[in-house]
Amino acid sequence: MSRLIRGVSKNARFVLVDTKDIVQEALDIHKCSPTAISSFGRLLSAAIIMGATLKGEDILTLRTTTNGPLSNMLATVNKNGVKGYLSNPEVDLPSKANGEPDVQNLVGQGTLHVIKDLGLKDPYIGVSTITSGEIAYDIAYYYVTSEQTPTVIALGVELENEKIVKSAGGYMIQLLPGAEETFIVELEKKIAAIRGVSELFKGGMDLERILHLIYEDMSDEEHEKLIEDYEILDSKEIKYSCDCSKEKFFKGIITLGKGEIEEILAEKGEVEAQCHFCGKSYVFKREELEEIL
Repeated sequence: MSRLIRGVSKNARFVLVDTKDIVQEALDIHKCSPTAISSFGRLLSAAIIMGATLKGEDILTLRTTTNGPLSNMLATVNKNGVKGYLSNPEVDLPSKANGEPDVQNLVGQGTLHVIKDLGLKDPYIGVSTITSGEIAYDIAYYYVTSEQTPTVIALGVELENEKIVKSAGGYMIQLLPGAEETFIVELEKKIAAIRGVSELFKGGMDLERILHLIYEDMSDEEHEKLIEDYEILDSKEIKYSCDCSKEKFFKGIITLGKGEIEEILAEKGEVEAQCHFCGKSYVFKREELEEIL
């Protein structure tokens, strides 16, 4: 099961996620190419990280609109889990010279929308530029430009083969207002020194060990001292979760109008609708639609 931990220290707050099972399910549902799932898996992980404190009926959605072959991606998260879809799951690009998936060029440049529905009259919508195509960089850029919050975020997806996710996840560290300069310097040194997320998972590290690594004092040879003490406030399991239902799709079919519904029934004998998020299909026979015909 995928997991999330979050917490705080004197100068920062943090969220770490292991999303291997979630990204595997997304790959199975959407039949993504290797580079597409590397991109989409990063976005799903980012949504979970950003929505780590959602409560009640709160919803956070990330939507990308870009000029790369992947085109559009969407990930939405609530207290029950995350779901998402992408426009062109089968497109792919050759790996880069170092063997890494060419996520940047598959995504391209464009716009990131961050939509927070917190139960108020109108949702909050933040808009930021996607300049790199590397999701972690673009999320960090959003936080700095739209929320004025200095943020370090790292995301990774590694495949065992085209159909098996070996590891997926990431972490985010955000400075609290008035963070001390000495902590910032030490944190920057640590982030620059540690390996990428996929390498850490490959080395057998769990979320708690990665967190400890981030906060370890490099000047301490025994690695027993920390840059500063931290506290884990929450640890929970997370999952890929779609709340579609036949009742919801029935309401959507009504909006097609009587004429279009009659045309579909005349041609196919039934109306079929498929969920973009989970791939489940719902079939409506004529007798189920009589009340709107």
